Amino acid sequence: MNKEKAYKLLALQEKISNSKAKELIDRGLVFYKNEKLQMARTMLNSSAKFTVKKLQDIKIIFEDDKIIAVNKPYSVLSEEIQDKLKTRLLNRLDKETSGLLLLCKDEDFRIKCVKEFKEQKVYKSYIAILNGIVPQEIDIDEPILVKKTKNSAFAKISKDGLEAHTKIIPLMVNAKKTLAKILIKTGRTHQIRLHTAFINNGILGDEKYAKSRSVRMFLHSFECKIFNYHFIAPLDNDFEKLGFDIKNLNF
Repeated sequence: MNKEKAYKLLALQEKISNSKAKELIDRGLVFYKNEKLQMARTMLNSSAKFTVKKLQDIKIIFEDDKIIAVNKPYSVLSEEIQDKLKTRLLNRLDKETSGLLLLCKDEDFRIKCVKEFKEQKVYKSYIAILNGIVPQEIDIDEPILVKKTKNSAFAKISKDGLEAHTKIIPLMVNAKKTLAKILIKTGRTHQIRLHTAFINNGILGDEKYAKSRSVRMFLHSFECKIFNYHFIAPLDNDFEKLGFDIKNLNF
């Protein structure tokens, strides 16, 4: 049977350009035989059929003359939202992470906010699905060293790294997975992903640190309190599809 690159087959199936097909695969929105397609150039039988997840809309939670709070879909770059809204990012989320993203419209206010973050005065919580059962609260204090390249970053636990504190609060267990609330004071690159993998309860779908595959990475930036602002980004339906009754949980 003839074989062809996955992105070309997807382009034919969806009647889209090759570049658009590559983009969908790179975003992690394309599935083949119920598995997320990892590489656009994967060689597949010409009869291959794909399932494509729809890219979720960017939802503005709050906006005034200083700040915009957005509920970022997973698979979207923070910088894409910055460019679309023509504002400056206050925080960044990994492409695979969904949830609360803050952008500042006023530069003086942004500088004040950055100072609050640096002085660890900002309350930040995340919701995640962790592999395995976490029976009780865990505090992780392990320094993180980050190495950055032109297109990526990799973090590791190292005595030469910067201080990093993560608190894990289990909320519900289902099918050997734990829905957890995660609090961070510091905001090191990939902190939550690395710390949860360090205790062998990595995030479901985190291929980089937990070596875990799923339809997506189940990490969501949930809540932030800064100055007199208090923002919450609701979870999407993906969490409920895994059997977690998020509507009846007190976060």
